Parts: sequence; C-alpha cells; structure tokens
Amino acid sequence: MKLRFVTLLLGAFVFLFPFYYMLIGSLQAEPDPSVGGAFPRPDNLTGRNYAEIDAAINLGRTLINSGVFTGGVLLGTLVGGVLAGYALARLRFRGRGAVFNLMLLVQVVPFQLLTIPLYVLIVRNYGLADSYLGMILPFAINSTAVFVFRQYFLLLPAELFDAARVDGASELRILWSVAIPLVKPALLTGVLLTFIGPWNEFLWPFLITKQQDLQPLAVALSNYLTTVSARAANPFGAVLAGACVLAAPAVGLFIIFQRQFISQSIESGVKG
Repeated sequence: MKLRFVTLLLGAFVFLFPFYYMLIGSLQAEPDPSVGGAFPRPDNLTGRNYAEIDAAINLGRTLINSGVFTGGVLLGTLVGGVLAGYALARLRFRGRGAVFNLMLLVQVVPFQLLTIPLYVLIVRNYGLADSYLGMILPFAINSTAVFVFRQYFLLLPAELFDAARVDGASELRILWSVAIPLVKPALLTGVLLTFIGPWNEFLWPFLITKQQDLQPLAVALSNYLTTVSARAANPFGAVLAGACVLAAPAVGLFIIFQRQFISQSIESGVKG
C-alpha cells in the first residue's frame, strides 16, 4: 500500500512539476533556468511579468478572441454532433452506413493536409480572412463528437423513440425532449474534450488572422516571442506569464467538472 502511494505521489509530482515551474518562472524578476530556479528567493518574485505581457499583447482582448473562437467551435460541435449523431443512430435512410464510414475515414486525415485547401476556400472564395467565422468554420463539425453522440444514442432503448413516434412527436421533438435529456453526460464530456483543442489552436488562427485585435492568445504569444520579446526586461518570465493565463481556463474547467468527467469516463469504460 505504501509503495503504491509513493508511486502515485511521484507520478503526480512529475505531472504537476511543469505547471509549477511555469507559474514560478512567470513570477521571477530575473530569469533563472537552472534547477535552483524552481525554488526562487522571495526577493526575486514579482508580478511585473504579467503587467508587461498585458501591455505588449493586451491579454484581455486576446482572451476574448480565444473565448469567441472556442465558444463558436463548441457550439458547432455540440449542435452538429447531436444532430448528426442522432441521425446516424436512430434514423433509417439510404447510405447511412456509407456516411458513417466516411466520417470514420475523416478522423484519420491530419488537419495539416487540409490547411492549404481550406485556406484557399475560406480566404479566397469566401473572403473570411480576419474574421471569427473564418477561424471557426474548419472546426465547427467534429467527427469525433459525432461518433461519441452516436454511440450514446445507440445505448438508449428503442422503445422510448417508438412510443414518442406513436404519440405523434416529430423527430426534432423526440431529439429535444427524449434523447438530449438522457445524454447530458455526453454533452459535458464533449465540452471538456473539445475545449482544449480550439483554446490552444495556433496554426489555423495564425494563418487566417493578420489583424492583432482578432488574434487569439496562443497566436499573440507566438508573435510576442518572435517580435518584441527581445526588448523586454525578462522575456522568459513574460512568455511564461502569458502561458499561465492561457492554461488557467482549461485547468479551472477541469477542476470544476473533474468529478463529472471522471465518473463519465469510468462509466463509458464499463459500458464499453
């Protein structure tokens, strides 16, 4: 028992140490990349790095941009995932199997292979450069979310849907009143799993946005690192301060919903 506890403690330390080092590094007045920098002197701790990175890239504005981008992706993922998952699980139509197989095939295609065609389509054909919609569209439909919702809908008893159809309910009414209330855990799981992707996404927003007031935090931090960080008093600490701000919402979301997330993961594993 003690050996197991010590092993878990060491594993937790290894996992949490990068976050600790990131936080400590963001509070250091003078950078210390050595091992001793993990335990800085009290007189070397300051909050100036946060003020410096805020003055350079406007943390509030970039956080709003990241929130709009992530919120739009989450909305599209949930709405598209629920509708497509329900159709693939409970509706009978010609070509349903082919659609499902195509959806699985899409999951094995790396996004990087689609970057150039998507850029041409969205920027040149649609004219959506430097816009929130241009950032959101490529991620609005998540095939993984469709698969997850389909599997949840398949677990529901068919008698519930048959009874609702006998009562004259439309498919949308059945979806809203019968199916969605029974898959609320899947909605929460979908939000938690989807959030981290667009929140940390760099490549596509970097390509699609040239105006600084539309760039998400991840892109703004990269631009800061490559342009003005050399003129900063402590560029290492300023970048770590921005990284702390970027990581804080994801960590907070997981801490708030960790019980629901863990319970649903265990439940899914048992059902599988």
